[in-house]
Amino acid sequence: MKNRIVLLAALTVTLMMTSCTSEPKEIEVVQPEPICKYSYNAESTEFEWTAFKTTEKVGVAGSFNEIEVTSIEVENDKDVIESIKFSMNTASVETLNEDRNLKVAKHFFETINTETIDGSIKSLGEDGKAIVEISMNDLSIEVEGEYELNVGIFTFETTIDLALWNAISGVDALNEICKDLHTGEDGVSKLWSEVELSLKTTLTKTCE
Repeated sequence: MKNRIVLLAALTVTLMMTSCTSEPKEIEVVQPEPICKYSYNAESTEFEWTAFKTTEKVGVAGSFNEIEVTSIEVENDKDVIESIKFSMNTASVETLNEDRNLKVAKHFFETINTETIDGSIKSLGEDGKAIVEISMNDLSIEVEGEYELNVGIFTFETTIDLALWNAISGVDALNEICKDLHTGEDGVSKLWSEVELSLKTTLTKTCE
């Protein structure tokens, strides 16, 4: 009888110890959110201008082979775009026609005494409108255009009138040297002062 009492007491103590012992809790390790930054990527950038000749307004596209861009590297892609400043060497004009390249550089840009076209992206509005400052012929003019910015992918389009930069003398000089090429079916030689501009770039995103 005594043995049974001792055994019962031992079982009771064991049960009490077991019931008071909880399973070890797992410690949840919270990983910090990665810090991501955007930066300008020259290799992903496509810039193009389109001028127009003849009364029918036939487009001639081109760009520049030498474009320098400065910007900041930050977490907000909008801030990167709004920090962009650029300088384009007009002697490096590229229209995929060497003879035309030389004529544009000499008779247009040299006539208006513009070695570089400089500028910056001033602001991106919530309404999809962007303001870009363009400097040439010793004049800086702010122009408005349409833009889209989606996770680091930026596009911009606008149309400028070269008359705003007092550049009609260059338009006339280039039209005169290219008179035959700028003559349409109506026999009129014309080079328009309106030029379309387009820019597309994909920012580089790095996280750490």
